[in-house]
Amino acid sequence: MQIILLEKVANLGNLGDVVTVKDGYARNFLVPQGKAKRANAANLAAFEARRAELEAKQAEILADAKVRGEKLEGANITIAQKAGVDGRLFGSVTNADIAEAITASGVAVIRSEVRMPNGQLKAIGEYDLEIALHHDVVVNVVITVVAEA
Repeated sequence: MQIILLEKVANLGNLGDVVTVKDGYARNFLVPQGKAKRANAANLAAFEARRAELEAKQAEILADAKVRGEKLEGANITIAQKAGVDGRLFGSVTNADIAEAITASGVAVIRSEVRMPNGQLKAIGEYDLEIALHHDVVVNVVITVVAEA
């Protein structure tokens, strides 16, 4: 299916690109999320009429992400969890827990922005994680998991 991208989509293209994707990806994700529209003559004309507005909106989103990234770069966030004597946690630290801790420190982060390539944290210690605030803004933070007193 041919679609017009209404914003930058990772591994697919930039704002205004006409790309071909599988029907299910377009129908079930891109179009309902407002990231794309079908590429037909009417939608192409409507997109060209709104192009400046969409570019300004994307520039504003990117600027906001850069500001949040500057505040967050190199931050050290501490999370206290119940742990056994051997250092293993009762439960685990998830991306939602990390997002909540970062938000409590003053920078708004949602859980889908927290990248955890090795899965949930299951032991006390320091972990280097990436926070993807935007496709072009990825910051590194250090998460320190400590035993709850």
